Parts: sequence; C-alpha cells; structure tokens
Amino acid sequence: MGLLTIGAFAKASRLSPKALRLYDDLGLLTPARVDPVTGYRLYAPDQLEQARLVAWLRRLDMPLARIRHVCALDADAAGQEVRAFWAQVEADVAARRDLAGFLIDHLAGEDPTMSTTTSPLSIRYAALSDTGLVRESNQDTAYAGSRLLAVADGCGSQGAPAGAAAIDALKRLETDGIPAGNLLNVLEDVVDRAKQAVHDVTGSDSSPEYTGTTLTAMLWTGSQLALVHIGDSRVHLLRDGEMFQITHDHTMVQSMVDEGRLSPEEAASHPRRSLLVRALGQGADSTPEMRLQDARAGDRYLLCSDGLSAVVPQQDIHRVLSEAGEPEEAVRELIALANGLGGPDNVSCVVADVFELQP
Repeated sequence: MGLLTIGAFAKASRLSPKALRLYDDLGLLTPARVDPVTGYRLYAPDQLEQARLVAWLRRLDMPLARIRHVCALDADAAGQEVRAFWAQVEADVAARRDLAGFLIDHLAGEDPTMSTTTSPLSIRYAALSDTGLVRESNQDTAYAGSRLLAVADGCGSQGAPAGAAAIDALKRLETDGIPAGNLLNVLEDVVDRAKQAVHDVTGSDSSPEYTGTTLTAMLWTGSQLALVHIGDSRVHLLRDGEMFQITHDHTMVQSMVDEGRLSPEEAASHPRRSLLVRALGQGADSTPEMRLQDARAGDRYLLCSDGLSAVVPQQDIHRVLSEAGEPEEAVRELIALANGLGGPDNVSCVVADVFELQP
C-alpha cells in the first residue's frame, strides 16, 4: 500500500489534520515523506498504530511531552508509564474530592469557628514522642494543646527541624483562634505557613537525600475537629467501642493498594511502604487532605507517626485506646508497646478525649 495523504491519514487515525501538523512540529509523529514541491505531508500505513496510541493518550489528557516519551518506549515500559500517569491523575482527583467533601460539609452546616464563649464540649489531651530503641535521634514532633493537636514525622538530614518548624507554624492558632466565618482561609493559611517554615529550614540543605516532613494536625473548633493531613502519619477515632482510621496514607504503596496492584497484607511488608507521594519539603506534592469531623462526647482521637502504626498491630492499638484511662496513660502505653516490639523507629502519639462540660 502506498503513502496516505494527510487527509486520508487523519480520517483513518481519527486525528485532525491540524493535530497531525502540530505533532509533526513537536517531533511526536513525523510524516514518512514531505512532498518537496507542494509541502504536503504523506504518512505510511504502519504509522496508524502509533497515531491511534497518541489519540488515546490525548483522551487521557496526557501532556504531549509525556506522550512523546511513552511512544519511545517498548510495550511493557509504555504500559508502566501509563499506569504511573493514571495513578497521579487519580491522586489529584482524590485530593480534589477531599476538598469538595470538606467544602460540602462546611457549607451544609453552621460555621465551626473558634469561640470565646463556653462550649458544651471540650477536650483533654496528652502528647508524647520517643526516639525508640534503634534510631540515634528523634525526628518526630508531637504537640497537644487546647486548640491544636499535631504530629510531624521528619525525614532526611533536616527532618527533625523540619517537623518542629511545621508544627511551630501552627501554634499561633492557640492564641489567635479562628475568626468567625474564616475557617477555610485559616486552614489554607496554616498549610502555607507550614510549607514556608519547612522551606526556611531545608532550603539550604545540599544533601542529595530528600528532606522534609509529614504533617497531621487537628484544630478544635468547640464542636468539630478540622483535619489537615499530608503524608503517612495517621488519625484514628475510637467511637462507641469501634476504631476507625480517618486519614489516608499518602504513600506509593497505598496508591498501589488503591489501584488493586497490592493487597493490604502485601503492603504491610512492602520494602518501600514508607515512600511518600505527599509531604512538606523541596519539590514534594504538599496538597493536604482536609476534613471536618463532628465531635461527640466520649470520642477518643489518636494522632500517631508510622513508628506506631507500622509496628504495633491495629488490634493492640484498639485495646489500649479502649482500656487506658486518661490520655497520658494511653500515650505512655502505646509508646511502650512500640518499644516492646523492638522500637525500630521514632514513635509519637497524641491522644485527645472529647467530653461534655458540666454546667
């Protein structure tokens, strides 16, 4: 079969002539021949397969530069590249879904703002961080106050100051509060301040090793807890005897579980289970997960680094949260459990109990 004109090739490939001219200019789909007199582009029939692949990838909204890279790979490598691209798309959609859910909750109810008036609910809390039995230093930071609960798990050469800086940037909420009607702006400001604080600490770090921190924080509004979460530290809620994980790990392995490529059991022992896809640090995706959590008297919240959640079985965490009396007792017992299992990592816990104020 002879060469096809650009019109015939466009019809066969379902790409417009305009798109074909653009792809030629970008070196993505070069014609088999260009007529030296007329300048008409002519295509070989065996180019149709690549043209159709380009068309399908464009339907996925893949950028042209990345399509060019995919088309240069063999079939297996190209499939892996498409899988990786789509995992990122789903992560971006998940982040927007979290924000949409947060906005719906925020707009559907009364504005959960900090108030100087007495609330029917309050919290009692405790925070504790421990180096563990293997690490030489502690890169975790844990904080609990009347309005702010937070855990940060630093990594890299500046991990400890990065985590401490991120939480210090939030502590202003303890004194400033949240002005009425301004919760969304305050949460956005919280994340921006934490990003800048981490950048100020790590910006001059010349180490080739990535340095940054996770950040998981809850802001007490008097009747709700507003969650800001980036990374793989976790929040668990104990309510009516049942324990729920209310955060989603921002790790490569969790993304693979979400895609069905790994089972939760396989993920628990995966050698790269701590590789983050979101964090606060240079070049990292710092898109936060945000949520409003309605509080009830009797609720118990646990914020923890992966030095607890990756070491201590969930049923043991559940048992301690259910049986320990005061938050101080709970955090001590949880850290003792982690160290009793070898203490391979720094471990940090914040426990907060919601209770009803008596008249």
